[in-house]
Parts: sequence; C-alpha cells; structure tokens
Amino acid sequence: MKKILVCIKRVVDYNVRVRVKPDESGVMLDGLKMSVNPFDEIALEEALRIKERGTNAEVVAVSIGVADTQQQLRTALAMGADRAILVQTDQPIEPLTAAQTILAVVRKENPDLVLLGKQAIDDDANQTGQMLAALWDRPQATYASKLELDGAKATVTREVDAGLETIEVDLPAVVSVDLRLNEPRYVKLPDIMKAKKKPLDVVSLESLGVAPAVWLKAVKTQPPAQRQKGVMVKDVAELVDALKKKGLI
Repeated sequence: MKKILVCIKRVVDYNVRVRVKPDESGVMLDGLKMSVNPFDEIALEEALRIKERGTNAEVVAVSIGVADTQQQLRTALAMGADRAILVQTDQPIEPLTAAQTILAVVRKENPDLVLLGKQAIDDDANQTGQMLAALWDRPQATYASKLELDGAKATVTREVDAGLETIEVDLPAVVSVDLRLNEPRYVKLPDIMKAKKKPLDVVSLESLGVAPAVWLKAVKTQPPAQRQKGVMVKDVAELVDALKKKGLI
C-alpha cells in the first residue's frame, strides 16, 4: 500500500440548523459554520489508521469546491493527511461531475485505494463513489463498517438491509464508508499549526479536462412539516383504536 486518496466535501456543520430561503430557492448559507462531511471524516480516519498500522502509505486528501474549501482540507492535514489537493470551482458540482473530477485526479496520483463517505449530508445523493468506480473500471465496496487489507486485496464488511455482508475486492478499489467504521480523532492545536506547512495544491476543473454539466434543477426547497403533538394512551387497546382511526392499521 503506497498511496490512499481520500475524498472530502465541504458541507454545513451537522450541528447547525439550516433555514430555507424566503423564495424557496435553496437554504441560507451565509455566515454558517462549514465542516468536513462527517462520513468523509470517517474515511480519512480509516486511511490514517491504515497508515499507522505500518503500511507507510501516503494519505492524500482531495476536495472540489470554492476557495474557502481550503479550510476543510487544512483540517484533513491537521488530522494527519500528508498533502491535499483542491479542485477549485465556484460552480455547483453534481455527483457525475464530482466522479469525473476525482477520476482525473486518480489518474494523476495512481492510488492503491480511494476512500470516501457513503454520502454527503447536504444532498444525501450517495452516488459519487459508485460512479467513480464505474468510470475507473475498478471494484467497489459501499457502506463499509469494517475494512481489512491483505496485500492486493481488501476484505470489506458492509451494512445491508439484511444485516452484514462481507466481500473481497481486488485493489485498486473504491470504498465508501459508513458511520460505524470508526470514530475520528480530535484535532489538537499543535497539529493545526503543523498543517499550515503541509502542501496544498490548487488546480482548476479546466486543467483536469473536466467540464461541469448540470443535469438536475432544484425547483423548490421546503422545510420539513412541523411535528404534530403526541397523544398519550392508557393501554394497548386504546393505542390500536387510535391507529385505526388514523387509517394506519
């Protein structure tokens, strides 16, 4: 294992409560705290643990987005990534364009393993990893809750509807990680200071030969319906009767 590429996305921090714009054209982002997508943070933590187990693999963090995305890449460097790459663009990036962009980086970097979160918490698309594997023509393993490497193979335990599924894939491969894989480390101040000296390269979509395409259009964004007040029941019979009246059973 010589190199691991970890894809991260800049998203609104999961502790922040977002509000819908008055014209319902999207959510209000001005002034909100932005962070590394939590699932991608788990992917980065796994890459660092693989490195620390004695593989001496180089961990490269890559992201696509506006100039301010450097903040999230610096966080990745502070966690322990060796270097970072920002594909800078002010245009909204859909999953297919993201996969094409990462593929261009993959062809330059030639990693043995590509790790990323199973989905981003802003759009919940859960598509980029699968598209990347298809475009790269390499094996994929999604929803990983356990990852073991043995030479040129990886054994991945996946979380599926029926329980857990264990598969083996040849490397290089794309692995998207789930919540239970690990718990990311806490970034300390000395690590943040060291991260400022680590290399962070900025490239453009054009230099990678990628032209962003718009396939989806958000017609309207609405907040979730307000939760209705609960009803207390005395016993099971009253509960069943209440459910029947609502047409739920």
